[in-house]
Amino acid sequence: MPSLPTELLITPAFGPISGAACLPGSKSLTNRLLVLAALAAPEAHADHSVIHQALHAEDTEWMVAALRQLGIPISAAWEAGRLIVPAVPRQRWVSEADFYCGNSGTTLRFLAAMLALGRGRYRLDGSPRMRQRPIAELLDALRQLGVQADSEAGTGCPPVLLQTQGIVGDQARLSGARSSQFLSALLMAAPLADTAEVVLEVTPPLVSMPYVDMTLACVRAAGGVVHEERPPGPEGGRWRVPGRQHYRPRSWEVEPDASAASYFLAAAAITGGRVTIPGLNQHSWQGDVRFAQVLAAMGCTVEDNPLAVTGRTLTGIEVDMNAISDTVMTLAVVALFAQGPTRIRNVAHVRHKESDRLAALAAELRKTGAAVHEWPDGLEIHPAPLHGARLETYNDHRLAMAFALIGLRVPGIIVVDPGCVAKTFPGYFAELERLRASGSG
Repeated sequence: MPSLPTELLITPAFGPISGAACLPGSKSLTNRLLVLAALAAPEAHADHSVIHQALHAEDTEWMVAALRQLGIPISAAWEAGRLIVPAVPRQRWVSEADFYCGNSGTTLRFLAAMLALGRGRYRLDGSPRMRQRPIAELLDALRQLGVQADSEAGTGCPPVLLQTQGIVGDQARLSGARSSQFLSALLMAAPLADTAEVVLEVTPPLVSMPYVDMTLACVRAAGGVVHEERPPGPEGGRWRVPGRQHYRPRSWEVEPDASAASYFLAAAAITGGRVTIPGLNQHSWQGDVRFAQVLAAMGCTVEDNPLAVTGRTLTGIEVDMNAISDTVMTLAVVALFAQGPTRIRNVAHVRHKESDRLAALAAELRKTGAAVHEWPDGLEIHPAPLHGARLETYNDHRLAMAFALIGLRVPGIIVVDPGCVAKTFPGYFAELERLRASGSG
């Protein structure tokens, strides 16, 4: 991982930022594919899966380490972006283990549902912030499916204690109001349940639905069958999953990370440049490609295949960001350079991410001179003359990446703890500087 100072002064761009951004593989896809590959059954013609263009970052390292600890000897050629995942029968998993997942929500939540398919006693823990992140809805659903699943401290947060003899229940109902990862975790595990079928029902609202769509696409590509009986709506969503299925070992290609792409598309938007994202288009499995359309609504020109944004005069907008909430931080920064206010709404659930992202954005953007009103479910940002500031990142990678963009236009922006980007994009600042320097030259 690149070494970064404790504080980083961002060098402004002296012209439009233009070029092709070189991005790592999607974190969301890499961790989903690791789970599906680890659950694959060996076949006569294939006894392992290969994941190409896999993301090398803290979140994926936590997942690989946990799966190895479970008994799946993954071979990682990180520099080549290649992971080889043997198809290990579940009977050979360890029957007792204590897993540490850092602050990786996908690792801990996906692993909890995956371990429910095993036979044994497991404990899952994480960083101090992970111990504040909710998982009660997933634990309750696992209990409905016949697994003893508890919050060790009784807080509804990790550490998690599991005792399981497989998924033996046939129906679970859960809330989707705080995270879509709970449903995604169950959708990946349910096809391998020991029952004839599992019915999963989600009460409304269901946040970040594109991530569930991504999960379903991955499950089906692995050979799983899931029937959507009722799409998410005012009455909730319902999925019927036949049990006792098998995932197939196969080769996977990971798309560039669409959430990471948002920062470089935003850089083009706020500097009047043009940035392309090779390997990514608006038909991606990743819902965050829709951020380009938000920029289009603000006045940018958007092209496809590959995805590209050209910056134009920006106008503030009102937008529901529920489906693409990982890009809230990016939009909040773009809003600083728009004409007129921008209102971001329906994202109360981002308060339960790596930080309380709404409170953090409001506090730090105000330091630059912006006028920010914080609502329970969003923000309203009024552009104002901006100045340099020392911006805290709360150990939140997305805040650090977003705040750096302000420094492209405003001298004196200092990002505190820039190294927290190692969670999903260790090379972020190097890539941002490469594009900045090429544009300035």
